[in-house]
Amino acid sequence: MSLPPDRLERFARHIVLPEVGGAGQVALAAAHVVLIGCGGIGSPALQYLAAAGVGRLTLIDDDTVDLSNLQRQTVFTPADVVRPKAEVAAEWTQRFDPAIAVRAVIGRVTVDNAARMLDGATLVLDGCDNFATRLAVSDACVKLGIPLTSAAVGRFQGQVANFAGHLPGQACYRCFVGDAFDAEDCDSCAADGVLGAFVGTVGTFAAMHAMRVLLAGHATLGEPMWGQLQLFDGMAPSLRAIRIPRDDSCSGCSAA
Repeated sequence: MSLPPDRLERFARHIVLPEVGGAGQVALAAAHVVLIGCGGIGSPALQYLAAAGVGRLTLIDDDTVDLSNLQRQTVFTPADVVRPKAEVAAEWTQRFDPAIAVRAVIGRVTVDNAARMLDGATLVLDGCDNFATRLAVSDACVKLGIPLTSAAVGRFQGQVANFAGHLPGQACYRCFVGDAFDAEDCDSCAADGVLGAFVGTVGTFAAMHAMRVLLAGHATLGEPMWGQLQLFDGMAPSLRAIRIPRDDSCSGCSAA
């Protein structure tokens, strides 16, 4: 695969980076990322994945745009209120870069449909807001052999990690949270509040973390850092990492 002249010009600042280069940019163009959630995390993640030249994007969200979303969900405008988020986000992507193949899925990932929704992805980036979906996504990624970038925010705490539970010795997201959260019982930003700039920081970092995976073996951006949970404290501010060990009794990846 080679890049035409207009794409070479568009991504020139990537290509001159030794850590990305032409081979890395081609790898991004060939990648298919499935983005779960087009909200506070998904919006900036989408913008930077699209800006990076990821060639194919599937956007999954079952929600509609609300006026209160505009404080942090940066691909929406007041004119989009009550419209499906996935649909509006796909339209934004098409305007931003018509060369990207983008598909909107208006719905929620569940245990029953996860394998079908995620099949064929190079990577899944999950920025959704409930544990039931997160665990369904994680289990499907393990079964399908797809790397997972997981990102979450609670008030001024952020978490981002790459998981590869399908690989020997590597943890999955379920190893991190266990089985107790197979329910839609997350705290909501409507009740707890969230600072737009902070959730944007986490979403952008998630896009960067996803690119580590997409470029692995094609460039030298860095290791995927499997199972290393990056913890953001937005008040300090600070960033630290903790290692998530594989749980040998995990129902999501113990058989992988």
